[in-house]
Amino acid sequence: MGQSKIPDTTIEALTRNFFKESLHYGFGYEDYIKFVNSLLEYAIESKNGKTPEVKNTTNGFYEEISDLSLPIETKNLIIRDFQKDTDKKVLEEWVNDQYGRHFLLSMTRTTVNTIEDLISLDQNILGIITLKDGKPIGTVAFLNHDTVNQKAELRKLIGDHDHRGKGYGKEATEYWIRYGFEVLKLKKIYLNTTETNFHNIKINEELGFKVEGILRDEILMDGIPHDVLRMGLLNENN
Repeated sequence: MGQSKIPDTTIEALTRNFFKESLHYGFGYEDYIKFVNSLLEYAIESKNGKTPEVKNTTNGFYEEISDLSLPIETKNLIIRDFQKDTDKKVLEEWVNDQYGRHFLLSMTRTTVNTIEDLISLDQNILGIITLKDGKPIGTVAFLNHDTVNQKAELRKLIGDHDHRGKGYGKEATEYWIRYGFEVLKLKKIYLNTTETNFHNIKINEELGFKVEGILRDEILMDGIPHDVLRMGLLNENN
């Protein structure tokens, strides 16, 4: 076996960083064992010139809804068309706080979108998430809708802070994904998230997304560079 070209200090730093972040992800002792075993399998297959096959799947989590035209009514929510005259103001309020501003950060462009960009560009498709009583609590979007390559960038936001952390974002996103695949006929949906946002990464994985790569120091937030994790979901039925 050849001598490692990576310094021990680098390996230790990477290990410490992973361990710290894995605690936020919710790793337990058995998860670390599974991680090490999976890592060894990847290393062995890579050494043998093979790449482990990982399939994307939407897991069929919305079978109870047959009509996916907007508005879509889910168990707890309604997703309707974005109405510029009435929804622009509330969207501006949502993206002005520390949490909501991430919705405007476009990792695939060199500039930060404004609300006006977001709602005026034809390739951006927005939906408003409401409770059953019609109260708006968030938004979902497909940005940069590419009709030639049949792909789009997913964005999601629960803007009303009183309704965050209750599973509404995930519920709405599940049906928005199906809307993209079955109504917009997308072959691929992708998203970008800050690399260290393990909560979002975990939710995205539960939705079927797989990591495609890391964009190093891709964005500046408060003057601090952040890596961006690119994740993708393929339409296996199209």
